[in-house]
Amino acid sequence: MIDSHNGEAHRPGRIEVVCGSMFSGKTEELIRRMKRAKFAKQRVEIFKPAIDTRYSDNDVVSHDQNAINSTPVDHSSSILLLASDIDVVGIDEAQFLDMGLVDVCNQLAYRGVRVIIAGLDMDFKGVPFGPMPALCAIADDVTKVHAICVKCGNLAYVSHRLVKNDKRVLLGETQEYEPLCRECYQRAINAENENDETT
Repeated sequence: MIDSHNGEAHRPGRIEVVCGSMFSGKTEELIRRMKRAKFAKQRVEIFKPAIDTRYSDNDVVSHDQNAINSTPVDHSSSILLLASDIDVVGIDEAQFLDMGLVDVCNQLAYRGVRVIIAGLDMDFKGVPFGPMPALCAIADDVTKVHAICVKCGNLAYVSHRLVKNDKRVLLGETQEYEPLCRECYQRAINAENENDETT
């Protein structure tokens, strides 16, 4: 918070993006930043897509069960309506929200709100996911976090889907996905293609 010359408080708005594959600690980092803001007596509100009910209908929960209360939304426009008088807005699993989220985050930042976004930067095919690429482009700060490849121990590149399903949005955990580095991912895809050809 910065005091202007006329005595009014001015907050510089900003957009922070935390992105990476599954199991890389994105939600953990979002929760950490939100809790620090809360500790600093800032007014915080965290949102998540209503479709994400893996651990809880209302809470944002990381894979290691760290949790923070949130408001589920069906559309990004709801965030603007619900975030009045808020200093810090957190958004988890942003890849599942609509492209309007980019404009919503810009509007919030121009209002002086700090916006912290966590989401998958790529889907299971390695294709940039939903509004995440555009959010990375407009962000003041982008943090790319990495899981560890379960095959070789290098830094993971993508979330490899273990189940046969071509739907882009498939909520899942370790039974459905594994983090792989670029090389191991390519190997896995080649093996799957060979299996498809022989069956």
